[in-house]
Amino acid sequence: MESQKIIQVEEKVPFKLLVPLSIQHMFAMFGASVLVPSVFGINPAVVLFMNGIGTLLFILITKGKAPAYLGSSFAFLAPAGIVISKWGYSYALGGFIVVGLCGCILAFIIYKFGSGWIDVVLPPAAMGPVVALIGLELAGTAASNGGLKDEVIDAGNVIVFLVTLLTAVLGSVVFRKFLSVIPILVAIIAGYVAALICGIVDFSQVGAAAWFSMPNFSLPQFKWEAIVIILPVLLVITSEHIGHQIVTSKVVGRDLLKDPGLHRSLLGDNLSTMISGCIGSVPTTTYGENIGVMAVTKVYSVYVIGGAAILSVLLSFIGKITTLISTIPGPVIGGISFLLYGMIGASGIRILVEAQVDYGRSRNMAMTSVIFVTGLSGISVQFGSVQLSGMVLACVVGMLMGLLFFLLDRFHLTND
Repeated sequence: MESQKIIQVEEKVPFKLLVPLSIQHMFAMFGASVLVPSVFGINPAVVLFMNGIGTLLFILITKGKAPAYLGSSFAFLAPAGIVISKWGYSYALGGFIVVGLCGCILAFIIYKFGSGWIDVVLPPAAMGPVVALIGLELAGTAASNGGLKDEVIDAGNVIVFLVTLLTAVLGSVVFRKFLSVIPILVAIIAGYVAALICGIVDFSQVGAAAWFSMPNFSLPQFKWEAIVIILPVLLVITSEHIGHQIVTSKVVGRDLLKDPGLHRSLLGDNLSTMISGCIGSVPTTTYGENIGVMAVTKVYSVYVIGGAAILSVLLSFIGKITTLISTIPGPVIGGISFLLYGMIGASGIRILVEAQVDYGRSRNMAMTSVIFVTGLSGISVQFGSVQLSGMVLACVVGMLMGLLFFLLDRFHLTND
C-alpha cells in the first residue's frame, strides 16, 4: 500500500499509516475549527468533541462512501453573533437546532424527488466557477494567516510561511513511499520548527492548562425571534454543502451526489448541526481544508477521516495537548492553506476541462464570467440579518442564470 498512488474511499489503511494520516487531517482542520468557538467566546473542547462525533455520524449515514471531515461552520458567525449579543449563547443553540432540523427535512425532500435539478440549475459552465470560488475566495484568509497582509511585514513570519509552503509543494512532488502520503503533516512540522527558531511560538497558556477535563456541555433555549434571525443561513450552508460534495466527487473520481446520494450527505451534515445545538457546540460543515488534503495526498479512505474524528474526540478531554496544538502560529497555517485552497480552486477548473465546456457558446461564456465576477468582486446582498456574498452569492446567481437559460430553451428563444 505504501507504493500505491491512490488509496480509495473504502480501502482500509495499515495502522502504521493510519495514525500519521489521521493526525495530518486533524491538523488541517484544527486552526479554522477552533476559531469559531473563540469568536463566540466558548471553550473549543466541546467543539472538538462534536466535530469528531459529527464526522463519525456523517460516515455512518453516508455508508462510508463520502469522505468528509465536519468542522465548525463560519456561515453562522454574523446571525449567531446578533443573537448572542441580544439574548445569550443558549438561544443561538436553539437556532442551530432548528436550522439543522430544516436541513434534515430538505434532505428528505431531495430523497423523494431526486437531485437531477442540480444539472439544470448548475450546469458545468456554472458549477466549475462556483467550485473554484470555494478555494479562491479564501485566498485572502491564507495570506492574512501568513502575516503577508500586515501593515508591517515581519521577516520571521515570511520565513515560516515560505518554509511551510515550499515543504508542502516540494513534498507533494518529490516525496516517495510513506512520506508521499503525509506531505502536509511534514510541512506543518517543518513550519513549526522554523517558528520555534524564529521565536514566534507562544507557550504561555500551555503550562496553565489542565491535563484532563470534561468538555463544557450546555443546553439550548428557544426564542422565535432568535430562530428567525438564524434560519436563513440554511440557504448558505446548503449551497456550500453541494459545492463541497461536487468538488470532493471530482477529487475522488466518483459522483457522490448519486452514490451515496445528496440526501444522505445533507442529512449527515444537518443532523450533526442539530446535535451540536443540543450539547452546546457550534454548527458543523464539510471542510474545504480536508478536501484539499485529499487532493494533495490522493488518500481518500474514510478510515483515515474516521481516525482523525476519533483523535478529535480524545483531544477534547486532554486540555494540555489541545492547548499545545493551538500554539501552531498563523504563518504555518497560512503556508498550508496557500496550497490547499489553491487545490480546491484548481478542482473547479478541472470540472470545466473534463466537461469540455464549449466557450464558443454565448451562454457558457456569460455564465462563467458573471459567476466569477460576482464571487470575487466583494459585493454582497443583505436579506434581513443574513448576508450573501462570495461563493454563496455566486452560486445563487448561477442558479438563477441556469433557470433562465432552461426556460429560454423550453420556449426556443435562444440563438444557438
